[in-house]
Amino acid sequence: MVVTPQFMEFSEPLALQSGASIRAYTLAYETYGTLNADKSNAVLICHALNASHHVAGTYAGQDRSEGWWDTMIGPGKPVDTDRFFVIGVNNLGSCFGSTGPMHVNPDTGRIYGMDFPVVTVEDWVNAQARLLDALGIGTLAAVMGGSLGGMQALSWTLQYPRRVRHAVVVASAPNLNAENIAFNEVARRAIVTDPDFHGGHFYEHGTVPKRGLRIARMIGHITYLSDDVMNEKFGRNLRAPTLPASPDSPLAQGAGPVRGGPAPDLRDYLYSTQDVEFQIESYLRHQGDKFAEYFDANTYLLITRALDYFDPARPHGGNLTVALAPATAGFLLVSFTTDWRFSPRRSREIVKALLDNRRDVAYAEIDAPQGHDAFLLEDPRYLDVVRSYFNTTVAAA
Repeated sequence: MVVTPQFMEFSEPLALQSGASIRAYTLAYETYGTLNADKSNAVLICHALNASHHVAGTYAGQDRSEGWWDTMIGPGKPVDTDRFFVIGVNNLGSCFGSTGPMHVNPDTGRIYGMDFPVVTVEDWVNAQARLLDALGIGTLAAVMGGSLGGMQALSWTLQYPRRVRHAVVVASAPNLNAENIAFNEVARRAIVTDPDFHGGHFYEHGTVPKRGLRIARMIGHITYLSDDVMNEKFGRNLRAPTLPASPDSPLAQGAGPVRGGPAPDLRDYLYSTQDVEFQIESYLRHQGDKFAEYFDANTYLLITRALDYFDPARPHGGNLTVALAPATAGFLLVSFTTDWRFSPRRSREIVKALLDNRRDVAYAEIDAPQGHDAFLLEDPRYLDVVRSYFNTTVAAA
């Protein structure tokens, strides 16, 4: 399935939840499959923190897909593009084609940087609705997302209940708990205290706060994996030294603080391991280095704040049942047993609130070892649940 990125420009200002507005903005998006004659087979895919509109398929000249949900979407896959017209949208404030902090503010002629307005999940949904309007799509067969994308799918059913027939919410929550907000704050502090951050206007200084981005990503990866997966993949395994220690050093002789024998002195430690001893350390640094090369620091701040702010029950005194009363869609919720960042308990809160409102709800709790990352992986049980829901429930509607 070869796909091409598309771009839609909007001149009419978009009012934001903060009271600010943004004008002359662009949304990057991709489509997969064919829209049917009555435009009733459209499925909107909402992305998580560091993903984009490139949900599935390959670009011309590529050998394999870099789409972040290619296991889920495509011909013959659970969300079958031979039957459904799938739309992936890059959110405002991102760094993958839609207008964000890296772009020029038309009101000042300068790069937005930290001056980019605060955006929320509700703002993203409103922007997505405008894109669908421009595409002539009045009603979605389904809206679907995982993690932060699941929050957007849930918000769609509240903001535009008449435009959504089904919502598929995967590995998500009705809001972040204090622990999750804390992880986000530590990651943000790593970025804003990087000397290369320059108050968010690092573009003008020709720098990138890579140290902060690396740490932010390392923190994130710790929360995405389960304890079981970390121990299975890495355990307490040591890396092979990348440089030879001196012949007389304890490390060169196979000794060391873990394996017994005298501990190496600091010079041998730094020379032989370059301060990375364990495989888990090497893995986290690799992920951090890679992330810092392609992701924008201001985008990270914006998106994690949008995660923190999402809480549809807050205007209703914390009563989720009251908050979800406007939803009329049918729902599929999926959670994973070892996901401690968006635990099954949080999905069950949504299920209970929907059942209290007598809504149609299907729920699957998958016993998977991979933690939060499980929603992106190829687990046949998980994929079969989604496939069955689309084939029998979404398609029937």
